[in-house]
Amino acid sequence: MYNGRTDPVEHVSHINQRMAMHSKNETLMCKVFLSNLGPVAIRWFDSLRESSIDSFKELTRTFGSRFITCNWVPRPLDSLLSMAMRKGETLKMYSDRYCKIFNEIDGDFDDVVIRTFKVGLPTEHDLRKSLTKKPVRSMRQFMDRIDEYKRVEEDQQ
Repeated sequence: MYNGRTDPVEHVSHINQRMAMHSKNETLMCKVFLSNLGPVAIRWFDSLRESSIDSFKELTRTFGSRFITCNWVPRPLDSLLSMAMRKGETLKMYSDRYCKIFNEIDGDFDDVVIRTFKVGLPTEHDLRKSLTKKPVRSMRQFMDRIDEYKRVEEDQQ
């Protein structure tokens, strides 16, 4: 359901994915699209001039233009460069904060992500030492290593 505050491009993409098998049926596509609009977006739709939309493509383009201020803008990679573990912060807190920002960045920067995470750890942190002595080769290995050290940290508390 589109609430008027989320990314309209994402919403249209979601509808297109769900309706892929029916993409040639313009009428059905429009009806399904409209059935997934919340009160704010329905008010917008109801305010459109009669017969002003001729196709599903035009409907989604007009929709996107109206709700453009809600478009999701990815964070730049340098958002991660200034991140560091704060005094008194647990590894879980730091990795959660780091991963939240990482998930808002577009692109394939796994090697940079791993290095900046490591550099953000205090030099005496066991995970930093481990990542230096035995570097990981993939994000899966990286996340597994973080989880391993988070479990150790939890056991010590």
